[in-house]
Amino acid sequence: MTAACRRICAETGLRRVALSGGVFQNALLLERVDTLIRESGLEVYSNRSVPANDGGISLGQALVAAARSRRAAAAVGVAG
Repeated sequence: MTAACRRICAETGLRRVALSGGVFQNALLLERVDTLIRESGLEVYSNRSVPANDGGISLGQALVAAARSRRAAAAVGVAG
């Protein structure tokens, strides 16, 4: 994972890596990968308040739906 992150960051110029998903519910894996990526000089973001698994995906989907709904309402002049 670390090698892939370093390669992708080198190719894109990005410096930030987000570690999320059900696999990162494993605290040992998250800690080790986080450490290795940070040692590569990259910034790491991981879940803290929102679950790394399907609960986080559901929240993200709800936030996107709410944002789209607000934009659509604003486009037609409906007060929210």
